[in-house]
Amino acid sequence: MSLPVILRPSADADIQASYEHLEQIRVGLGDRFVGRVREALERIEATPKMYGVVWQDVRAVRLKKFQHVVYYVVLDDRVEILAVLHGARDASLWQSRL
Repeated sequence: MSLPVILRPSADADIQASYEHLEQIRVGLGDRFVGRVREALERIEATPKMYGVVWQDVRAVRLKKFQHVVYYVVLDDRVEILAVLHGARDASLWQSRL
């Protein structure tokens, strides 16, 4: 069951902030990060319920090669990406976005 994936503005801002931070560490690392985010979003779009529920209706998938996690909810007609955050971040940050 494929559903369209919608990035909330806060999740888009998360991706941009992580990209900029990673590019400061090493040129090209931000681009690799964005590529991994795209891969995860494609997997979520193709099979939204593939990843487990971590809190209430929120599901999560860890990015390959990065310690970041994509948090999302599956609705009847779409998937909404709530946050893309480093796994060590406080869970209350993404929980407040419901």
